[in-house]
Amino acid sequence: MQTQQSGVQYSRWDDSGQDEVHVAAVSSPEEASSWERISRKLCSGKLGVTMKVLGAVALFWAVFILGYVTGYYVHKCK
Repeated sequence: MQTQQSGVQYSRWDDSGQDEVHVAAVSSPEEASSWERISRKLCSGKLGVTMKVLGAVALFWAVFILGYVTGYYVHKCK
């Protein structure tokens, strides 16, 4: 079974001034790979926004804690 590649093809006609756009995408969820389904679910809509905010907060605290520990050992009095 062959899967369709998603893409956009644009062509402009010089004679009549009409634009033509062709969009081809995966036609059904059965043809999409499991990674595409998971990423579509986790990266779009309200759930996607929530995941991005939680990721940003987790990254902030990881960098903050790493900086705090590093600063403690660098500036520790001997």
